[in-house]
Amino acid sequence: MTRTSSTFPLRTALAAAMAVAVLGLLPSMVPQALAADAAPRPVTPRGELAADEKATIRLFENSRNSVVYITTRAQVRDFWSRDIFSVPRGTGSGFIWDDYGHVVTNYHVIENASEATVRLANGKDYAATLVGASQLHDIAVLKIKVGPKLSPPLPIGTSHDLRVGQMVYAIGNPFGLDWTLTNGIVSALDRSLTEDNGTTVEHLIQTNAAINPGNSGGPLFDSAGRLIGINTAIYSPSGANAGIGFAVPVDTVNRVVPQLIRDGKYTRPVLGIGIDEDINRRLTQLLEINGVVILKVPPDTAAATAGLKGVIVTRDGGIIPGDIITAIEGKPVDSVGKLAARLDDFRVGDTVRITVMRQGKTRVVPVTLQSGG
Repeated sequence: MTRTSSTFPLRTALAAAMAVAVLGLLPSMVPQALAADAAPRPVTPRGELAADEKATIRLFENSRNSVVYITTRAQVRDFWSRDIFSVPRGTGSGFIWDDYGHVVTNYHVIENASEATVRLANGKDYAATLVGASQLHDIAVLKIKVGPKLSPPLPIGTSHDLRVGQMVYAIGNPFGLDWTLTNGIVSALDRSLTEDNGTTVEHLIQTNAAINPGNSGGPLFDSAGRLIGINTAIYSPSGANAGIGFAVPVDTVNRVVPQLIRDGKYTRPVLGIGIDEDINRRLTQLLEINGVVILKVPPDTAAATAGLKGVIVTRDGGIIPGDIITAIEGKPVDSVGKLAARLDDFRVGDTVRITVMRQGKTRVVPVTLQSGG
């Protein structure tokens, strides 16, 4: 037994030596033709890029430097020590608005943050201050001190004339991946979206361009490289892109941002009437109509000056309907939220035509919009 066990390693060693010897002979045994095949293959000329590829590359290169990466921090208090310290809160995207260092992003990107940092395409970070914000539109304006080396502001387009099927492009920082370009089409227009805080954002552009966490606040472009929206949200059970994204239209942005820069807040145009969504839903169902029931018209308001009428409550508790708003400038209104969205298309001081139903008859009443405060 001892002998057998001692000769087994010897046989194994001999077999290994023979294998090495055979392998050592292999390179000299390979034909020259096969050896030549191991060289790198020649590159096939590609030819010119397609026209649409060139246009997309040009759009990205012209816009990239004006898109920024935003990180935020929040102050928290330690439960045990009661010390206050700063912790990372979130990230998002934004873009250069003008030559004065104003940066536009989403309100929810900076919501509840105590500080924000803007990183430009050159990799430099700048502390940002909050100029103003509108939760209603999910828009916020920051400001950084850069000097003359600031990237040029993005060219502004329009959104009222967008059509479903148009090509769109998004640049942002999804998942913290710097300056990513995605493209798609306009999937739908005039969408409404209720956010986690209960705010309903109206007139949204729906797109299938890939928008993921971190894209929020970044620009949406048309094929001409013009800003047509701010990427604001996605619809996805998983939290990642599922082909349905939303953007605040640039017509809204171009109306709200100047006010935020000038006044630090957005002033809504209103009629000066008393309305309530829950009560309106019950009354319209009871009356079997579509519209917004005016509950009250306070004196010295735009509605009172125009002669609009509110609900009258009789002594025995009965309700006599006053005016029921059914349209603004010919566009239908069927809820309090839709009424606010229609009025938001105008400015304080504009005169708009309000279609109302009074005692079964329809009439059009001009109303000069007042400040909502």
